[in-house]
Amino acid sequence: MPGTLFARIAAVFCFLAVALGAFGAHALKSIIERNAMVDVWNKAVFYHFIHAIAIFVLAFSGTTQRGASWLFCAGIFLFSGSLYAMALTNLRWLGAITPLGGLCFLAGWAWLLLAPRT
Repeated sequence: MPGTLFARIAAVFCFLAVALGAFGAHALKSIIERNAMVDVWNKAVFYHFIHAIAIFVLAFSGTTQRGASWLFCAGIFLFSGSLYAMALTNLRWLGAITPLGGLCFLAGWAWLLLAPRT
């Protein structure tokens, strides 16, 4: 099945979104609260989860959507990853990376808008 790779990638991303959401709400709660980054952590989890689900859906929509899937993967790493790191370390300069991930998300959605349908 052509979407198997992306279905597995999406499953890993969804698993991590749930795990990081729970871990942030419990085990890492004191660190995230001390850094005043609860909203940042929650936003990272939200965007992570939404785009992981999008990758899963795209896994079964044909090969023309692979570019969007890769862009969403990059967006999760750059956008959510930078927010996770910033929330844990309180290194605010990591926020400069976040917009690059946002651009990947936007490019992925634009891909879906403009890509030819098969």
